Amino acid sequence: MHILMVGTGYVGLVTAACLAEMGHHVICLDIDQQKIANLQQGILPIYEPGLAELVEHNTKAKRLSFTTDYREGVQQCTVCFIAVPTPSSEDGSCDLSYIYAAASEIPRHMNGYKIIVNKSTVPVGTAAQVKKRISEVLRDTHNDSTFDVVSNPEFLKEGSSINDCMKPDRIILGVDQPRAEKIMREIYSAFTINHDRIFVMDLVSAEMTKYAANAMLALRISFMNELSHLCEKTGADIKQVRIGIGSDQRIGYQFLYAGAGYGGSCFPKDVRALSFIAKMHDIDMPILESIEEVNERQKKILGEKILSYFSFQGGVKKKTIAIWGLAFKPDTDDIREAPAIDLIQELLEHGAIIRAYDPIAMPNAKKIFGSRIQFCEDEYEAAHGADAIILVTEWKQFRFVDFSKIAPLLKHKVLFDGRNQYHLSEMQALGMHYFGMGVPSSPHALSTVAFSLEKKLLTESALLGINA
Repeated sequence: MHILMVGTGYVGLVTAACLAEMGHHVICLDIDQQKIANLQQGILPIYEPGLAELVEHNTKAKRLSFTTDYREGVQQCTVCFIAVPTPSSEDGSCDLSYIYAAASEIPRHMNGYKIIVNKSTVPVGTAAQVKKRISEVLRDTHNDSTFDVVSNPEFLKEGSSINDCMKPDRIILGVDQPRAEKIMREIYSAFTINHDRIFVMDLVSAEMTKYAANAMLALRISFMNELSHLCEKTGADIKQVRIGIGSDQRIGYQFLYAGAGYGGSCFPKDVRALSFIAKMHDIDMPILESIEEVNERQKKILGEKILSYFSFQGGVKKKTIAIWGLAFKPDTDDIREAPAIDLIQELLEHGAIIRAYDPIAMPNAKKIFGSRIQFCEDEYEAAHGADAIILVTEWKQFRFVDFSKIAPLLKHKVLFDGRNQYHLSEMQALGMHYFGMGVPSSPHALSTVAFSLEKKLLTESALLGINA
């Protein structure tokens, strides 16, 4: 099958490479000329494990190519995927300008029947709008080509997107015509050899499925983060609670980790968009609105613990803080809405000196912070002589750090574990204070922070005239 992929971001480039790996001939199109020139030279715009090798292999095999020419792409292909950004607008709605631009340009070059596939995450009703725009262009240009529109939402996780694409747990197809369904099944047949993972439904339900899935996953994370606060107050251990509830097959273990909050390009944007859609239809969804509220609060918890701890050490001003991890999750260079970025901004505002390390994401972080923070060669350099270590992103290489080498070099022996990767007993054996998220922390350090936080709450209550 000859396929056009409009957009060369995470979704477009990964999907294109995987389709090419399965034997399809894929043309990747992007209006960014420099990006296409780089891709033609093997320079990728993103980091994703295994993607560079996959792109190189299929480019050499002439199953994968890159262009900025819509005419070339559309006329050579039967199926045109749209995988362009759909960022959040200020009101939380989804910016569909890139979708509509592609939907207006594709029909200008159609030379027969085409299937237009929405791969981007789009609000309910977008397929209908895409149909309308394509029909209008065809009418205005006196083009008698025919077409169908398909909704085919992606379910790729950054850091494991190639495996997710090659071995999907489900493939959602929103279709309204048998011809389009048949061709789409043919495209994905190689991905479903072991058993049929294709679920066919109407266009609107397919569009809703994507948002519902991401909102549900975000809800699980926010619930565990909220529960972690209660665990800290009652002395329970959120990690043990996770085992207790996750063993229930109706619940399962995935996305039940308490931490420093979620980030990235999907969960925050999609929760906001779904909430906006609900408001547009006069539907009150308080649970949905609480997901983001809890997450935004969670992103501040690490900063509050750090500031509270150092309030008894002369404050955080001019203290050197080592940040381990900048990406919103491991195995990606994506720092969009990453908890580490918010944390660093807050610490800088309080006069802290930041030394940061991330295996992949530092080039992107440098675009934000420049010379305001120090970027280090590894986690050991970041920690050398620091007043505190903060683990924000749980990269695998941070799991077995030799703290016996690091602890003696710390000015203040304190570790703030934003991902509950380490254990209190291990840190205590090294003479270090330890703070986790909803897990047992160092008794002395915990009481110090608790006192400081309680004092802060009492002050805020007094200012608001509330009896505490």
